[in-house]
Amino acid sequence: MTTAIAEEFESHRPRLFGLAYRMLGSADEAEDTVQDAYLRFSGADRAQIEHPGAWLAKAVTNLCLNRLTSARARREQYVGTWLPEPVVTSDGTLGPLESAEQRDAVSMALLVLLERLTPAERAVYVLREAFGYGHREIAEVLELSDANCRQLYRRAVQRVTAPQGRFEPAPERQAELVTSFITAAREGDLAGLEKLLAADVTWWGDGGGKVTAARRPVQGRDKVVRFLVGGAQRFTAGLDFTVAEVNGASALAAWAGDSLVGVVTFELRYGLITQLRAVVNPDKLDFVRRQLGRP
Repeated sequence: MTTAIAEEFESHRPRLFGLAYRMLGSADEAEDTVQDAYLRFSGADRAQIEHPGAWLAKAVTNLCLNRLTSARARREQYVGTWLPEPVVTSDGTLGPLESAEQRDAVSMALLVLLERLTPAERAVYVLREAFGYGHREIAEVLELSDANCRQLYRRAVQRVTAPQGRFEPAPERQAELVTSFITAAREGDLAGLEKLLAADVTWWGDGGGKVTAARRPVQGRDKVVRFLVGGAQRFTAGLDFTVAEVNGASALAAWAGDSLVGVVTFELRYGLITQLRAVVNPDKLDFVRRQLGRP
């Protein structure tokens, strides 16, 4: 029976991880949440579980709601900018990303916006937008009325403005832009960087107080160019850079030998870089490092 339960659970694991990650913005916490759901599933009365997928989705959602309540307090005390943990998406970890809408649904930009929502609003939004749940199904998961769920969804949509035009360039062009960015930054090519960046570009850094990172956003093309050139001269000596698909778009991974020291994601509009989000907090790089490995 134990083997059958484990096999049943494993068939749902990818979907459950995708749900937990979208809810929490943390791959490590999503893994822990899915494991907690497995323990509940394996100890539950089988006669009470008519539809395992629905039962597990409800369990994971409620576990995430509990975690979000405590996470909000921790993030209020976070040192500097808080960013979600990066996740490689080219391997299907967060499900198929075959359209711009699907890629937007796991983008750093949207995950940051979801931080504006209450835990209940976030649950309704994720279940509705990412997993296609109807309002009645969501009401059953959250044990709320249909009308209450509709109201939560309307509020969530009003508070979350989805990024526009991020994926106008084809994936190949995205990778070219990231490669050009790496070259220009390392060579201190101010003119080259200026051609890649939008006038209102912003750099966000998440070091969590563990490593050096800008604690406030750097805004505007001129300031970002100076920041990048100065940082490249001080911090990139001896580093190797690779390009990977992270959260649905081309991203830069920085390596010191076998150690992943940072991931930079890019938001694009009309072929220019409008947002750069650098996660260098080592606590947030374990999951993506395991995904990427190191040749």
